[in-house]
Amino acid sequence: MIPFSVLDLSPIVQGGDAAQAFRNTLDLARHAERLGYRRYWLAEHHNMGGVASAATAVVIAHVAGGTSTIRVGAGGIMLPNHAPLVIAEQFGTLASLFPGRIDLGLGRAPGSDQVTARALRRNLAGDVDGFPQDVLELMGYFRPAEPGQLVRAVPGAGLNVPIWILGSSLFGAQLAAALGLPYAFASHFAPAQMMQAIALYRREFRPSAQLASPYVMLGVNVFAADTDDEARLLWTSLQQAFVNLRRGRPGPLPPPAIGFERELTPMERAGLEQALVCSVVGSAETVRRGLLDFITRTRADELMVTSQIFDHDARRRSFEITAAARDALAGAG
Repeated sequence: MIPFSVLDLSPIVQGGDAAQAFRNTLDLARHAERLGYRRYWLAEHHNMGGVASAATAVVIAHVAGGTSTIRVGAGGIMLPNHAPLVIAEQFGTLASLFPGRIDLGLGRAPGSDQVTARALRRNLAGDVDGFPQDVLELMGYFRPAEPGQLVRAVPGAGLNVPIWILGSSLFGAQLAAALGLPYAFASHFAPAQMMQAIALYRREFRPSAQLASPYVMLGVNVFAADTDDEARLLWTSLQQAFVNLRRGRPGPLPPPAIGFERELTPMERAGLEQALVCSVVGSAETVRRGLLDFITRTRADELMVTSQIFDHDARRRSFEITAAARDALAGAG
């Protein structure tokens, strides 16, 4: 059976704060490690009241320092926000502290609104069009330093930190294929071009020193509980968060709300169905069948499971049920 991994945004819930979010993140990472998940990734977002992982490398250090075997990484670092050398130094530091356990996923979206993106950057010259060049520059810093090289990443040079390309369009698929890098598609919130991107990536992939054959990881929302009804109620937190974001009012992750969907406009309901179609919501058997269907349809090499659940204990339980579904599928295979 294919490996399962975890994507965590360190959610700040209504009535909570970032300190609580970070405690929950470390607890969930330890839980995921015990359950046999392969990776624990954190994502860079800014100016979002419900996401605590803005200083992504710092949170990765927090998680890696509190675990021992699970791989920890960025899903991802939004490279247009940063100088490649700074990211090379940050992840060179992480790889030196936690050798063999650090992943670096790179995206070209700002991970924020445009006003915040401008506030993040040193000047207004940087933009997403330079993403391929920035990726190449960053990869260069991880190679062994050459005699006479004027700029080195210290630490970083010679560490060969595994790099992934993240994307939600054909652009990322094409770049990952050209560079021979593993590809992670954001199907958990932007699934429209998923099948096209997978096909393009696999068709155009060129082997590299890092990777001999295509490797696709797909994001999937999983809300698992002891009953289908309980899972559907937990699911309303993410639905509310998406609608609030679309309405221009992002904030902390709201608690579940009975009857929430009845309050939506037809356009909002359609938007939710489109954005969150790569989701599995239900009890153990419902989740097992849903994951099997998704894996069979996409032929994913790995799943990145994300579960924006308000109650931390319910979130832990969801990952337990998902791990049991993974193991059942492996046994059936």
